[in-house]
Amino acid sequence: MKFEELNIIAPILKAIAHEGYLEPSPIQEQSIPVLLEGRDILASAQTGTGKTAAFAVPIIQGLYNQDKDPGYKKHIQALILAPTRELAEQIKDSFRNYSRNLGIKTEVVYGGVSQRNQETALNRGFDVLIATPGRLIDLMNQRLVNLNSVKYFVLDEADRMLDMGFIHDVKRIVSSMPKERQTMLFSATIPNEILKLANDLLVNPVRIEVTPPEAMIDKIKQSVFHVAKKDKSSLLLDLLVNQKLESVLIFTRTKHGANKLVKELQGYGVKADAIHGNKSQSKRQAALLAFKTKKLRVLVATDIAARGIDINELSHVINYDLPETPETYVHRMGRTGRAGLSGEAYSFCSQDENHLLLSIEKHIRMSIPVEENHSFHAKIRLTVFPSDQPMKKQQRSRLKNKTKKDTSKTLKTITKGKQKKSYHALLEEQDTKKEVFKRSEQPRKKPIVIKEEAEKPKYGAKSFDNKKKGYQPRDYDQDERSYKKSDRSFSDSKKPYAPKSSSSSSYNKKPYNSGQSQTSSDQQKGYRGKNSSNQNRTYSTNKK
Repeated sequence: MKFEELNIIAPILKAIAHEGYLEPSPIQEQSIPVLLEGRDILASAQTGTGKTAAFAVPIIQGLYNQDKDPGYKKHIQALILAPTRELAEQIKDSFRNYSRNLGIKTEVVYGGVSQRNQETALNRGFDVLIATPGRLIDLMNQRLVNLNSVKYFVLDEADRMLDMGFIHDVKRIVSSMPKERQTMLFSATIPNEILKLANDLLVNPVRIEVTPPEAMIDKIKQSVFHVAKKDKSSLLLDLLVNQKLESVLIFTRTKHGANKLVKELQGYGVKADAIHGNKSQSKRQAALLAFKTKKLRVLVATDIAARGIDINELSHVINYDLPETPETYVHRMGRTGRAGLSGEAYSFCSQDENHLLLSIEKHIRMSIPVEENHSFHAKIRLTVFPSDQPMKKQQRSRLKNKTKKDTSKTLKTITKGKQKKSYHALLEEQDTKKEVFKRSEQPRKKPIVIKEEAEKPKYGAKSFDNKKKGYQPRDYDQDERSYKKSDRSFSDSKKPYAPKSSSSSSYNKKPYNSGQSQTSSDQQKGYRGKNSSNQNRTYSTNKK
């Protein structure tokens, strides 16, 4: 089938041919005729199957064919919600490419950038708005956006919206739109939560399911590398030596892990950059553009970019960290092998990630081949059963009981007196103990006795040792007690703390006559103060 058979108008057909598309994809072939009739749809399609054009072309054609008044002012008639900024930018580019020379204006709003340019665009007016839920609600709270004229509503990547916690925001946005509208809901997977949301939003929808995950993944060559956590970066560098890995997209679980990996790769001379939620939108767009134009060989990303990167010639995808959910694995794989092209996907699996690998193989209903021909291969202790050969209930129960008995023995010996750890972490510690010699775990020949330090005396008290001979602690009341026993009547000179009468009294009563007498008395006493030289100078001047 060709695009001409889908009842598409000539200007849009010309724009599609300019983009280089000759035949519609399965999702376009099934969705475009239904949407041109004005029906609601619930479509299940993976990324890279052409679903953006599946809803963009009917919306553009509907806006172009509607009757317009002479004094027509542009207002928002189509709203498309996307979970990420990158996906919103790509949808905006698709709308502008398909609606060239038709007078239809498209704008995009999302967070992470200044709001001033978005406000000016809203004041001018436009027909199509692509937005992320967070920024759109901010603009609605400021009364800068009016959705009373929306005729077409698209919820793209609905399952991703659910994962990111945007469903409540979506419901709030939908409540501000008119009920008489055409609604399109696209999702890679359709869990029960998405079905409940579809029942609330759609009216007599047409269910379309195209390209299940298994059929798409069959086109991608997959392999898994069993490796320890500490050796993942070394294994990655060994793989990047191969020049066949022209453009590599690497996925990590955390933003910190992405930045750390980029620094390490740049230290070895690999041209790499990272995109994640903590980076500004300008830096994310610059890194993505450099990767598309082959200025960067490696792009490290978190799962936020798993559904927002559209690169036609992506040779390899590497799961540096396995994802927490098997659906995310499918979306990561969807970055390569797009538009019928081939691609390869490598996954690094450590001991504590083996359960994630098992859930992925169960979801895609196939076992991923293990690559052992590398110098960092690690043995995984848990037994892996292929999903193609399901076990019976008795076999499962036996295996479960057997593993429980084996693990209980090891856990008792290892975790005695220590903090509880996971089974996989304990196994890794056992392997490292065998390889590395630890001094602290060896028995000591002689016990080391550490003497306790004596307590410091309080302020004003003297520290003394009772064992020293001839030393007695000072008794401040001794003089007073001796005085009371000897003589009741006493003079000032016999007071225990009275000053000596010979020196102090004579010194205080005798006036100061000249510098000469003072210096001579000081010299006799052996006194040399700071002002002795100054006193000599004054004496000489007085003498003259």
